[in-house]
Amino acid sequence: MAVFEIVKYPAPLLKKKALPVDTVDDEIRQLIKDMTDTMYFAKGIGLAANQIGVDKRVIIMDVPDKDNREGYEKGKNLIAVINPEILEQDGKIEYEEGCLSIPGFTALVKRFEMITVKGIDRDGKEIVLKAEGLFAITLQHEIDHLNGILFIDRLSSLKREFIKKKILKALADETHKGQTQTKGL
Repeated sequence: MAVFEIVKYPAPLLKKKALPVDTVDDEIRQLIKDMTDTMYFAKGIGLAANQIGVDKRVIIMDVPDKDNREGYEKGKNLIAVINPEILEQDGKIEYEEGCLSIPGFTALVKRFEMITVKGIDRDGKEIVLKAEGLFAITLQHEIDHLNGILFIDRLSSLKREFIKKKILKALADETHKGQTQTKGL
């Protein structure tokens, strides 16, 4: 089991568009395994490769059948998508989103309710996914990561700036706390 540290906001890699994968090989399949281990360890339902510091267009998700995660069998809906591309989108939905790269913060985000996504699976075969509800929301969230977009970027400028200030204050408090605790050692 390989668990990687999750890249946290405001790291520059999170704002960069990830590079496409040319060939699905053992290295990419290992990346998918490592991402899966990391996602489960962090108790997430989706993860993009750049969230573990890898500049590749790879996402994984394990989304419960319903919005309720109670009693969900881990791994049941696990899917990896390489070079995902949204083909169609329809409807509107708002959902309270969080992100492993911005721990402790959530916000209501507007998304498309239904989407169709084309990509490549871990075996190198082309796949087309029709998604709705939480699955569609998670796909959009993870594809946004690959395009250097965070969920906070989908908020109004006022809400975005408010949350960014809170995040940066929390980071500063954490840094200050760590310095205080180690002083004199």
